[in-house]
Amino acid sequence: MDSDRPAAGTATPGAADMGKLLQQYGCGPIRFTGSGDALYERHLMFDNVADRAAVGPRERYEAVARSVRDVLSQRWVRTEQTYERENPKRVYYLSMEFLIGRSLANNVLNLLLDPVVERAAVGKGLDWLAVLEQEPDAGLGNGGLGRLAACFIDSMATMELPAMGYGLRYEYGIFKQTIRDGWQHERPDNWLRRPDPWEIARPDEMVEVRLGCSFEVRGGTLGVVVGRPSSLLGVPYDRPVVGYGGKTVNTLRLWVAAAPDDFDFQAFSAGEFVSALAERLTAESLTRVLYPDDSTSMGQGLRFVQEYFLVACSLADLVRRFRRRNSGRGDPDWSALPAKAAIQLNDTHPGLAVPELMRILLDDVRLDWDQAWDLTRRTLAYTNHTLLPEALEKWPLPWLALLLPRHLEIILEINRRFLDEVRARFPDDGGRIGRVSLIEEGAERRIRMANLAIVGSHSTNGVAAIHSHLLRTVTVKDLAEMFPERFSNKTNGVTPRRWLLLANPPLARGITGAIGDGWITDLAELEKLKPLADDRGFRDTIIRAKREAKSRFADWLRSASGIVVDPDTIFDSQVKRIHEYKRQLLNALRVVVLYNRLRENPDMEMAPRTFFFSGKAAPAYHLAKTIIKFLNNLAGTIDGDPAVRGRLKVVFLPEYCVSLAERLIPATDVSNQISTAGYEASGTSNMKFMMNGALTIGTRDGATIEMAEAAGEENFFMFGLTAEQVAGSRSWYDPRWHYDNEPETRAALDLIFSEHFSRYEPGVFDPLRQTLLTGGDHYMHLADLTAYLEADRRLLELYADPAGWARKVVLNLAGSGKFSSDRTIAEYAAEIWDVKPCPVP
Repeated sequence: MDSDRPAAGTATPGAADMGKLLQQYGCGPIRFTGSGDALYERHLMFDNVADRAAVGPRERYEAVARSVRDVLSQRWVRTEQTYERENPKRVYYLSMEFLIGRSLANNVLNLLLDPVVERAAVGKGLDWLAVLEQEPDAGLGNGGLGRLAACFIDSMATMELPAMGYGLRYEYGIFKQTIRDGWQHERPDNWLRRPDPWEIARPDEMVEVRLGCSFEVRGGTLGVVVGRPSSLLGVPYDRPVVGYGGKTVNTLRLWVAAAPDDFDFQAFSAGEFVSALAERLTAESLTRVLYPDDSTSMGQGLRFVQEYFLVACSLADLVRRFRRRNSGRGDPDWSALPAKAAIQLNDTHPGLAVPELMRILLDDVRLDWDQAWDLTRRTLAYTNHTLLPEALEKWPLPWLALLLPRHLEIILEINRRFLDEVRARFPDDGGRIGRVSLIEEGAERRIRMANLAIVGSHSTNGVAAIHSHLLRTVTVKDLAEMFPERFSNKTNGVTPRRWLLLANPPLARGITGAIGDGWITDLAELEKLKPLADDRGFRDTIIRAKREAKSRFADWLRSASGIVVDPDTIFDSQVKRIHEYKRQLLNALRVVVLYNRLRENPDMEMAPRTFFFSGKAAPAYHLAKTIIKFLNNLAGTIDGDPAVRGRLKVVFLPEYCVSLAERLIPATDVSNQISTAGYEASGTSNMKFMMNGALTIGTRDGATIEMAEAAGEENFFMFGLTAEQVAGSRSWYDPRWHYDNEPETRAALDLIFSEHFSRYEPGVFDPLRQTLLTGGDHYMHLADLTAYLEADRRLLELYADPAGWARKVVLNLAGSGKFSSDRTIAEYAAEIWDVKPCPVP
């Protein structure tokens, strides 16, 4: 390590050290303050060609961001030069989502420039927080899957692993959520409306993607032309991924779809503008929107083509890199491909990488089948993220026959050979053939993408211990019995740089003051906090950090929305995608019970509480939207009831995103992780809450089980049925029993269905009755409600003892060290990828 550049985990430099530090980044002697030739001043004037006094806050943000990009750019180039020279084995991480959030503050922090940049902002008269607010959240993901991918690429760069992320550059991200009359409404999230200072277009590295059909306009709608192949162009846009300390700057490469330059000029000149440009419009629409509405076949078809486009572009790009670095004077030694490339499929979305890599090796490289199949399996690895049957993708065979006929041929041949192997190994188990086949038979034959990914790769991992167990023993039991050596667990983690150091400075300072700052790159260091659980001074430090975070959040919420919350109340949060299995409805029932208790006994003692909900419902998921409506009506009714005002408050925060999470999570006292046991693969918000000093009330599901083990289950508030109990009660569970035999359950439901929360909208919550009672309560809300309330009682008892509460908070902090994405990536690198660090000199 260079002696005059700070190592990760050391104190950040002062302004006097910056010239030397920036020279180490390869940037030369750059001044952040002073005369008009400083970086910021240069970008402010020359990028905008305007008087500095006339530019607005957005232009000032762009000038700061480009100044920071100037600092990292030569280090970015040097990273790629090092990989080219050393030719290490590289990780290629394929994901349809990278929920990276805002980049400016994160990059400044990882470059160790935060004190200097903030001082420079003061010197220039800039409101640093206002500058940060000008950056939109990058609209590249939806939830946990995309946020995990963002944490993973951060960890790979911090750990100096040669890696590259591949995704799509969606012009419109997950929709903007607004609430009107309690209902969710969606509007476009045009996050790229203004130039993004972090991305670099690479048109010279575009690739061609071929499809088996083309498109034309018929009667005002887009139609498919069978038998006329067409092409798309994939244009890469690169974003820097800065490792902590600035030593390594990896790349996130995002693909944009474009059309070839030609079009029907005669038709255009004759006034047939749309018809002439049909191919171009089709191409450019491909990466327009993240998650098209999949309630229609057109939306599903667009998603299918998006997935293939990601795979085709990314594999063409990485194969091009392999050829360039391994060819010598002739063709490369293709047997070295698995030794130079580890391709990780983040869920089934990139599962078409299996037939695409086979097509490249068979048709372009001209290898025989056995060698191509061996190389494909040894190069690809697959992460499963869900146990929900509807989330395990299955694509209709006719779509592949139309769009990707060669890939369908390859899949059918893979399946033929695989089923021959199954018959040979299990000659007396005829039913196994149907269960493991890559093809689901039925009225419409479909490709099972999870089966394809498992059969076509050397590794399949789950993302929490219980998830991996259920994956092996239930979801794909037959495949796991065939390939037991391929299955493993890699419990998820989150980056402590963004989710603690950046999001929660008061807590981060308190931890560093107690144990030093080695935890920033080795979160296991938090174990050193365990003896401090009985240290009154450290407990007071933690309490003050939480109070500061709550006050800061309350101030922001009031200024941003006009909503007033009391930071002296318990902040109780559930923030995640709205889905029945995540059971926001169970949380709402808890609130209704508490509301009923206060109405019946206004003098009862109960600590004042503020319940925060946030999350988006898929546009076509009508019940999830009804749950949002109920949460908002519940909030309004409670606000309007003087009997409980000041004691209970419900707040639904619209437009949940990374930036909102960075504010709310540090301020939260209680984290709700209450999914039906056996349904949540892992969870990552649970980890963020834990390492920010919130206590968890939750079910034994996902990674919450391992979190409770790490901190001690006595320091969690666990409740409810286990996954085995949920599965075992399917044949006899009856929600009516709980309604008939549990008075508080019955009173809560009667209040809801009496229109108490919908006086001017009769019948609006009838879908909730159908879900909870007449529909069988598939996700077992009523089965767990009483246990939830009992855990809530224990939680309130502890909160009445500030010292006891703070003690458990410290023990949770000390136990959260396992849940760093650095630990997860170290396990991937050692046990799946066989990839070593490649330090950049």
